[in-house]
Amino acid sequence: MTKWGMVIDLDRCTACQACSVACKVENNVPFGNREEWALERAPVWQRVLGVVESENGKIRAHFYPRPCMHCENPPCVQVCPVQATYKDREGIVQQDYQRCIGCRYCMAACPYGVRVFNWKRPTFEETYANYVNANGLTRPRPVGVVEKCTFCVQRIEQAKAKAKVDGRPLRDGDVVTACQQTCPADAIIFGDLDDPDSQVSHLARSRRAFRLLEELGTRPQVYYLTEG
Repeated sequence: MTKWGMVIDLDRCTACQACSVACKVENNVPFGNREEWALERAPVWQRVLGVVESENGKIRAHFYPRPCMHCENPPCVQVCPVQATYKDREGIVQQDYQRCIGCRYCMAACPYGVRVFNWKRPTFEETYANYVNANGLTRPRPVGVVEKCTFCVQRIEQAKAKAKVDGRPLRDGDVVTACQQTCPADAIIFGDLDDPDSQVSHLARSRRAFRLLEELGTRPQVYYLTEG
């Protein structure tokens, strides 16, 4: 059984935000202006968090790219009253936009703050007419739905279809997410955590690997590698 996961090397990340931009373009996430950001209406699925620490007068900044953690024990799934969010057989926490009623219980339950409420109509200004990705979804409900990172599930399905046409199983490296493809520092690795020979599986088992808020028992499928 496949279990998709991701490893982010903090030693390589330069906080350039290329992953955030790639995610928006790949998944047709609308842009928000300054006023909307001030109202905390910021539709960004992939953020880079900055943490500043000071010790003995020395200041150091740390950066954490933060997609959806796709937890093995996701609290968002447990609180959704209409089962709009669920975990599929391959470990991806999915969001059914047709079922979502915009109650935002899942946003309140998520300890990682990776879910956003999209209040916009599923249309794009003429300026962005060529920006809409035909391989991604445009959200169908104008009343507002909750959205988040999907591990570029459309790319996963495309890779599966290509492997089937070629008459072979899916190989490690066949699926490349938008953030992984765009990262200039190669800080993002994606693959099957259940495949002991995959690169992401090797890195997830390394001594440098850790997961955010592990003490909560959510068991994220996104691992980070500590800075050297």
